[in-house]
Amino acid sequence: MRKQDCFYLGKVAKKFSFKGEVLVYLDTDEPELYENLESVFVDFNGQLVPFFIEAAFLHKNDFLRVKFEDCQSEEDADRIIGSELYLPLNLLPPLEGNKFYYHEVEGFEVIDTTLGSVGTLIRINDSNYQVLFEIDHNGTQILVPMIDQFIEQVDRENKKLILHIPAGLVDLYLDN
Repeated sequence: MRKQDCFYLGKVAKKFSFKGEVLVYLDTDEPELYENLESVFVDFNGQLVPFFIEAAFLHKNDFLRVKFEDCQSEEDADRIIGSELYLPLNLLPPLEGNKFYYHEVEGFEVIDTTLGSVGTLIRINDSNYQVLFEIDHNGTQILVPMIDQFIEQVDRENKKLILHIPAGLVDLYLDN
């Protein structure tokens, strides 16, 4: 399994018991969707390795208490602490309306309700406090805050993201 064919589910945060159980921090708004998983892919040095799950229970909202089949001791658990977990993209529940997964809208044409076509969405940058749309406009990068009020429509069929970008924001990048 290749990482680009998967989505990031979370990270093994810490040990839970001396029997090899771990707590996994889930990067999701709906952790209950992942209680009945049979397996996950664990990232070891860039390689995704399948791990089979014996049992999993929600723990304090954002965590999943997991017992992996081949993790029987504290030492086994220590080896996977800090590891990222992934699942295949086809396991993502479909979203509708203006909700979307970041990877889903990459490559969409960005259209402003006033200016028309602004460019192509290269990626969504969530490495800072403010999540940003990174848009390519003929080689110039335009950054637009990803704010719900700016999103008018996600047109999946035509691969278009229609935004209401504040007046003057695009001009800041295009005026030299």
